[in-house]
Amino acid sequence: MQALSLARFVRVSPRKTRIVADLIRGKSIDEALAILAHTPKKASPILAKAIQSAAANVLVKNDGAVAMNNSNIFISEIRIDEGPTQKRIRPRAQGRAFRINKRTSHIKVTVESNG
Repeated sequence: MQALSLARFVRVSPRKTRIVADLIRGKSIDEALAILAHTPKKASPILAKAIQSAAANVLVKNDGAVAMNNSNIFISEIRIDEGPTQKRIRPRAQGRAFRINKRTSHIKVTVESNG
């Protein structure tokens, strides 16, 4: 059984989010959530929420027929894509302006149950 979760337009840089996603790729749900709980990055609670949503979607697709626990569910794919960038300016000396890019991410988490 396979299910997915999408988190779009998340205000975290995709480059920084991929660092955290690489830590949990291929792990079980329990193991991944434990790793994210102890990872001091802004993307950690966002990824944890997406993983919990995907795990809940497996149970919904399965109609609750088999009482699965999170150790039977593992992350088969986690993908961080770049979303639209908000462009802002920072005033600088002598009338110049520097650009600030506020990047966003699209997070796709696919989980599978092996039971």
